[in-house]
Amino acid sequence: MTALTSDKVRKKYKNSNGVYWPYMVPGLIAFTLIVIVSFVWNIYLSFTKWNGLGAPKWIGFDNYAKLMVDETFWQSFLHSVVFIFAMAIVPTALGLIIASALFDYVSPRFGNATSAASRAGFFLPQIIPIPIAGLLWTWMLSSQTGIVNKVLTDWGHPEWAQNWLGDAKWAMFSVTIVLIWIQVGYTIVIFMSGLARADQSVHEAAAIDGATWFQRFRIITLNQLAPEIAVVLLTTTVAALKVFAPVYVMTQGGPGTATTVPAYYSYFNFIQTSKVGYGAAISTVLAILLIVMSLVIFRYQNKQGENR
Repeated sequence: MTALTSDKVRKKYKNSNGVYWPYMVPGLIAFTLIVIVSFVWNIYLSFTKWNGLGAPKWIGFDNYAKLMVDETFWQSFLHSVVFIFAMAIVPTALGLIIASALFDYVSPRFGNATSAASRAGFFLPQIIPIPIAGLLWTWMLSSQTGIVNKVLTDWGHPEWAQNWLGDAKWAMFSVTIVLIWIQVGYTIVIFMSGLARADQSVHEAAAIDGATWFQRFRIITLNQLAPEIAVVLLTTTVAALKVFAPVYVMTQGGPGTATTVPAYYSYFNFIQTSKVGYGAAISTVLAILLIVMSLVIFRYQNKQGENR
């Protein structure tokens, strides 16, 4: 009786294409109100001059013209390139190597429990709230009371102690290290999942034929993990371009503009200077860049899938 009732319900709500469209309606409504409407409103504001009070004043492309000659705006995108290196390139490379080592060496020799514990340890920074992680690293990197400088001094190298977050020469480097620490666990978990679904008989055959671990990693593992690599590069690159919380907590874009990124620069104009229209223009440019980059990576991923 229950099966017949369920079958009637499915037939009632199932359209000719076999899609249960009514279940999509709540999500579509939420997406429209929260994302689409907000995005369109933001685009409108980018063509206005507004301080958040009263009615916005239409000024056309003035905000975008100002962006073209804004050195801080262009500098913020250069910093995003550095953060792509820190959040996408380096964690992907480290994740591939560490995941392969855990899967091929640690798990067979020390057991799955040791491998799982190692993976959990690497993933821990992902589940720590960014404000807490940022405050922790801010304390550790403090020039006066930070543990990093204390350890360097105790080891007999006081000349290595630096003002890690207060010196423009070291601030970007320090934030970059923190971002790598946060991001690498995510890539390891994704690649471990990919290795678990990969055909291990190919590795075994190659090992019997005398292939070294590095040869198997370069020729077999990288090809088998191509879908996961594409997904990781897409998600981490997007995360790098819209990074905000670590910069806000640790440096607030400083010292000066040494660590300013587009998301923080948009926030700075929105909130701290009340230049809402200008901040909206920055966020609109960033959003369009993210959309274009996502489409390019998705297209590349689809081509790779067709060629496999």
